[in-house]
Formats: sequence, structure tokens, C-alpha cells
Amino acid sequence: MPPAENPGWTLVVPVKTLVAAKTRLSEAAGPHRAALAVAIACDTVEAALRCAAVARVVVVTGDPVAAPALAEVGAHVTGDPEAGLNAALRHGGLEAVRLAPGGPVGALQADLPALRPAELALVLAAAWEFDQSFLPDAAEVGTTFYGVRPGVPFTPGFGGPSRDRHLRRGAKELCLHGVDSVRRDVDTPDDLRVALSLGVGPRTAEIAGRLAGAGAGAGRPEGAGESEDAGSPGGESPPGGSPR
Repeated sequence: MPPAENPGWTLVVPVKTLVAAKTRLSEAAGPHRAALAVAIACDTVEAALRCAAVARVVVVTGDPVAAPALAEVGAHVTGDPEAGLNAALRHGGLEAVRLAPGGPVGALQADLPALRPAELALVLAAAWEFDQSFLPDAAEVGTTFYGVRPGVPFTPGFGGPSRDRHLRRGAKELCLHGVDSVRRDVDTPDDLRVALSLGVGPRTAEIAGRLAGAGAGAGRPEGAGESEDAGSPGGESPPGGSPR
């Protein structure tokens, strides 16, 4: 059984250097690719911090441009050991435990520009019931969230087919309704179009507007930029389902 009271989650968010970030969006974003990567990460972190279940966000990055932008939205920024994604997450996990020794720790992807705080709260409430758990991405191949309860080793296995990897390691898969924004990571132009249709944060919406104005492939469907209200802590999400 989990402890009776949750002191609040520390979420670890890894942010690549801008040279390596969002390369599959290069053709669609053109000269705006780096700005789009920073915008998406900042919108993700800001939405996470608006979730009542989140006590803090630790960003792991070695990028000198992204780091101050993420600190400005409220993240606790620490350096990247430059040893791969999961090494960066483990490094952030150690920092999370240092900051809050008795709290749960989660890893959250940095590319969730449509993230709704209320939907993230559903995921974190479900995750609190298990020693370790994860949420698959919209394609049900990767992972957008992995979390552990206090005292449980933090062993994220992101990258490629991470859904199967987390299952093999014994993490509980969270199967919830009404959390589309937490599952919609953005790697390709099609992913960005879907995120825009859900309603993204203001920074992502601004860059998407520039792309639309330049005739870039991602476009800007109706609803882009609407997550400022839809993603606010007072916004309502559909009821959550039960984890498997």
C-alpha cells in the first residue's frame, strides 16, 4: 500500500541540446526548429508546474539557450552528464531525491506541448498506487511518463520501444481515459498537427503561427494556442479509467 499522504511529485524532464533536438521536424520547421524545441519544452514544464500534484520540476539539460528559458518558467535546472537519455534521467532522479527525500519521482517527456495539468493529475494519482508505473505514448510504442513511489529505485528505460521495456522490467502500465494530452508527444510534423488540434501552450502556438505564416508543413489548425485556458488547473478533464 502507498503511504497515506503524497508530499508532491518531483518530475524530471530531460531536454536535449538544441543541435540534436527535434531533427525530424527540420523540414517542417526550417529555421524555427530550435525555437520550436525550446517553446515545446517550456510549455510542457509550465503546464506540469500548474498541476496541483507536482511539487517541482527538475530539468536536465546541457544547452545554454534552453536552460535559462526553462529556469524562467520555474524549473530547477541541473546539468546533463551527456551519457544518454536514461543517464540524464537518473542524474535528475538523484537531484530529485536530494531536493525531496520522501517524495515520489517521475520522468516526463519534454515534448508535450498540449499538456493539461488536470490530465497530468489523473496520471499522477494513478501512479501513486504502484511502486513503479508508466504511461505509454499515443502510438503505444514509447513512454511519456515513468514514476516511482518514495524509496523505490528510479530506473527509467526510455528510448525506442520503451513501453515493452518498462513492462518487462515490471512497471505497471497505466491505462487511463481522458489523458490524451499526456500521451501526445511531438516528434514529427503529423504529431505536431495533432497536438495543435488539442490546443497547445502559448509559446508553441506562437512558433506554429510563424510556420503557418511561412507556409511550412505543420500548419496551424483551429484551436492552436487554446490550452492557456483548457490546460489551467481549473480546467476539467474527462474521468480517468482504471490502470490495468
